[in-house]
Amino acid sequence: MPDTLAARWHRLTTPLVPDAARREAEFQRLTAAYQAPTRHYHNLQHIENLLNRVEAANLQDPEVVQLAVWFHDVVYNALKSDNEARSAAEALAFLKDSALEPARQQRVAFLIERTADHTQPQPPDDADLLYFLDADLSILGAPEAEYWAYARHVREEYRLVPDLLYCPGRRKVLAKMLAAPVLFRTPQLRAELDAAARRNLAAEIDAWDQGGLAAS
Repeated sequence: MPDTLAARWHRLTTPLVPDAARREAEFQRLTAAYQAPTRHYHNLQHIENLLNRVEAANLQDPEVVQLAVWFHDVVYNALKSDNEARSAAEALAFLKDSALEPARQQRVAFLIERTADHTQPQPPDDADLLYFLDADLSILGAPEAEYWAYARHVREEYRLVPDLLYCPGRRKVLAKMLAAPVLFRTPQLRAELDAAARRNLAAEIDAWDQGGLAAS
């Protein structure tokens, strides 16, 4: 039987926070945030998908990367630009009195903050960071039907924004990613996902140029 998210959370955090009640309260707070009615893509399924990838990867500090996965989208307001900074702050608040060394606590925050713009330059030798960022973008290289479900879910998260404003904004984001010389920075995920991701991005740009996303 696959591990539940609760089991995975407690296995990760028990060595860091011996207080079971505090761990459980934080888990309930995280799951409530990711299950908010405004969440359509940035939800618990997204967290589970990322955990599946990073838990299977050969990372230098898997504990830190897994913590970053859990917290990286805990604050998500589609109309705000400080989600990553606030999510990093929430991770630090939970870890403040934990057994995780202060430098590694800051490392968790750093990983989260780097998800603000996947096209920004990244430290080329930071293998854990690059894998974490690639995993976060892995939906772009998903099979076609899964990608279009993702695109519609993101649109739902911006449902308060009319198409007149959403279309050029979304198109700009997609075009910036498509134009990036390197979309996935790890050889493994580049080989697995890059070609499909570029097809998906180009197809969504074309859909917006043609008037919008088709209904599911």
